[in-house]
Amino acid sequence: MKILPTVRDVILAPGNGSFFYDDQSAIREGAAQDGFRYLGTPLTPGFTSIRMPARSLSIGLVLWDDVIVWGDMMNVQYSGAGGRDPVFQLEAIQALTKSVVIPRLLAADVSQFLGACERVLAYHEDKRLPLAVEYGVSQALLRAAAHIARTTMVEVICSEYHLPLPDEPVPIYAQSGDSREINVDKMILKSVGVLPHGLINSREKFGPSGERFREFVKWVAKRTKEIGEPGYHPILHFDVYGWIGQEIGMDAEKIADFIARVADDVPGYRLHIECPADFGSTAAQLEGYAKIVAILDRRGTEARVVVDEQCNTLDDVRLFANAKAAHLVQIKMPDVGSIADSARAVLACKESGVGAYVGGSCTETDLSARAAVNIAVATQADMILARPGMGVDEGLSIVGNEQNRLLCILNYRRRQGSWPNAKAVSA
Repeated sequence: MKILPTVRDVILAPGNGSFFYDDQSAIREGAAQDGFRYLGTPLTPGFTSIRMPARSLSIGLVLWDDVIVWGDMMNVQYSGAGGRDPVFQLEAIQALTKSVVIPRLLAADVSQFLGACERVLAYHEDKRLPLAVEYGVSQALLRAAAHIARTTMVEVICSEYHLPLPDEPVPIYAQSGDSREINVDKMILKSVGVLPHGLINSREKFGPSGERFREFVKWVAKRTKEIGEPGYHPILHFDVYGWIGQEIGMDAEKIADFIARVADDVPGYRLHIECPADFGSTAAQLEGYAKIVAILDRRGTEARVVVDEQCNTLDDVRLFANAKAAHLVQIKMPDVGSIADSARAVLACKESGVGAYVGGSCTETDLSARAAVNIAVATQADMILARPGMGVDEGLSIVGNEQNRLLCILNYRRRQGSWPNAKAVSA
């Protein structure tokens, strides 16, 4: 008699994210730093201090054969900002998981990834589950499907979404945190494909009329030539957390003018500017970014606009992609929720001819980062964020090595002609 692949039990392990949750509103208002912490009263609901240690919750599915597969729940660094879910509350997430999610898991057939996600992550009391819950549970469900099929998670995604098996790496993008110069050097010495993020999240870092930021951009380009390997020519990607709009005004023409000037500062480099402005809502962001993109396209610059804030869920990603309201969409996986939706988001961007950047947060864990690599490789996204943490080396190691291992496995199976039966995991 055939045994149905089921979850026999579920276990939960409270844990830590790899960085901190930060109150973006308080930081934008000029909260002073004292060493590593911020001083003052938090402004975003749910924060007990402006900078809080990131927490996580691991969910382990005890399968019928006693193998345990895991996924990690957490929120992003700037929780509660830009239309995102509120900051992670461990006790509340744990209680909801026990009362709502675990009974669903115990009744699920976990051999089919998409079907299991649909059933287990269904609405509760006419509301979507917290996105952190979707994120962690879907990771565990993907690992369960891969275990049952005896394949990698990449192969499960390719089978269920009818995608060709990949053979190319996805470019990796590293973020510097506040240790800009040292971490930029690390990235260049390791020949990172996309760099450096820069964490331009305050007026002090952006500078009057953006001059301090422009000087930093020029320094990064100059540094790649000074210490990079011959022929090294990365994409320059900077997250400015809305400060172009904050500092020079919310007029699309003025924002595009500034971005074009920055591109002119570093001729020959592809320049990505993430979150040039935050217009305050998804609808306003959609309209404003579409105007900025159209202006830049008419000018034929090497600058590209990347949307992050106000573009969170799969529905949001589809809106921005269809409207061409960005050259590149950050699919910030903990904000999207289910990793099944992150895969759909990449494919939606590709269908619309818009770049897809599989992003995430420094607050994630090694486990969630490795799951993200499988999504990015399977869908052949345009780039993936090295995470977790802010240390550069750790994120590059976790994401880069996972990608290299996956491609090595797929290449080995090609050489051996020993592909598993894809029907075992087809939808």
